Amino acid sequence: MSTTTVRRAGAREWGGLAVLSLPTVLLGLDVTVLYLALPSLAEDLHPSGTEELWIMDAYGFLIAGFLITMGTLGDRIGRRKLLMIGAAAFGAVSVLAACSDSAAMLIAARAALGIAGATLMPSTLALISNMFTDQRQRSLAIGVWATSFALGMALGPVVGGAMLDHFWWGSAFLLAVPVAIVLLVATPILIPEYRAPQSGRFDLLSVALSLSAILPVIYAVKRFAKDGLGVPAIVAAVIGLVFAVLFVRRQGKLASPLLDVRLFTDRTFSAALSVLLVGLVGVGGSMLLITQQLQLVEELPPIEAGLWMGPPALMMFLAAIGAPLVARRVPPGIVVAAALTLSMVGYVLLTQVDASGGIALMVIGFGLVYLGLGTIAALGTDLVVGAAPPEKAGSASAMSETVQELGLALGVAILGSLATAVYRNRIDDEIPAGTPSEVADVAGDSLVGAASSAHRMPAGWLDQAKEAATSGLNVAMLVAAVCTLVLSLLSAVVLRHVGVIGGDEPGVDEAVTAEPAESEV
Repeated sequence: MSTTTVRRAGAREWGGLAVLSLPTVLLGLDVTVLYLALPSLAEDLHPSGTEELWIMDAYGFLIAGFLITMGTLGDRIGRRKLLMIGAAAFGAVSVLAACSDSAAMLIAARAALGIAGATLMPSTLALISNMFTDQRQRSLAIGVWATSFALGMALGPVVGGAMLDHFWWGSAFLLAVPVAIVLLVATPILIPEYRAPQSGRFDLLSVALSLSAILPVIYAVKRFAKDGLGVPAIVAAVIGLVFAVLFVRRQGKLASPLLDVRLFTDRTFSAALSVLLVGLVGVGGSMLLITQQLQLVEELPPIEAGLWMGPPALMMFLAAIGAPLVARRVPPGIVVAAALTLSMVGYVLLTQVDASGGIALMVIGFGLVYLGLGTIAALGTDLVVGAAPPEKAGSASAMSETVQELGLALGVAILGSLATAVYRNRIDDEIPAGTPSEVADVAGDSLVGAASSAHRMPAGWLDQAKEAATSGLNVAMLVAAVCTLVLSLLSAVVLRHVGVIGGDEPGVDEAVTAEPAESEV
């Protein structure tokens, strides 16, 4: 065992932070570009409404399923090593996604990207906690790290929109390749290796139990969103819950668990995770619906739609970098509650969007939604990681990323399916009698289908489909507004015990113990 001291980070650590932010930029690019590319790939691959949702959230569900496993694996084999393995895999699978020639192949590629992405995110966040041991510096570093997501989202629409204007939809995935190459080159130079001391044996049974708990629940959510509360959804949910109980019981008996369930006894840890999970549900759904509204209802080309997404991304950027600074003087619970209240106002504005000339209202409303996202992403993540001891940073980081990815994916599944259900309910009565069944099925499934079959329908019918899709957006945003208001009130209560950031900052000579890895730089 060796002893290190809590010290202020220098130029190398801040340079390393820039490298560790690259995977988060990559995630922001991937999410935004895919939303913009959806109409183009839909024309090429002709996915069903259900396949569209799987294309969007297969990545998020798989990354959520494997984050716990990968976070703990990084603690054992080395966080830097796992980061580099993940970067190489992510770049390679991105090429496969770009070359997909069917909806099924693209869904499989997105799932593989989720597994590769699960190796990246907990490694970066855990390494930040190792490199920045000063509490205030760590909070700022995590804010910068979270801000890089907003940077990726801001760049994604502009860069991705330009690429989609000149190339095919698959080029959007190729943006990941140069980022992965830079990450592979710079990581060994600037990032020290870290393995948790006395990490113990990697329990494969726990891995199997965690996947058996998460994936059936995911399936249940999907079936419920598509078909309502039926037998398959109920059975899958019960199976997932049974395995979840078995997983938790096994973790409590292991000396070196895959997930240290004792972390949940910390009120700050549990409360911050809850805020992240619920907050991201609304964001995930609104992100999908707004980008579709801009392109399919307002009929903007990808690059113009991307530029309109820039101001909301800037709001997220400012919130993520500013929230940790404000939280040095104002308790984080108050900062989070205030930001979520502004997000609720944004959702309310989005309930008033109509099918003609609603761009300005969408941008303002979505900007307020993103302001809340930047705040909870920065402060929530910092509270989760800060509540865990250094040797559990990988596990804590994995939990933070798990709930965020799961929240985004659930938002796409639940709010996306709610909006689709409203669309289908309204459009059923609008399809003219005598329409061929194959055309009626496509047009009645989604607005993407309606747009692709508009040439076989009466003049003006597409306007009715746009009105139906906008009604779906309005209803989904009303649900998000109510949930966000409740979350704002709860966050003020459950986080009230958390003091200002740095208020009890440890002294510079306070010792912590860590065992450097053999390959440590």
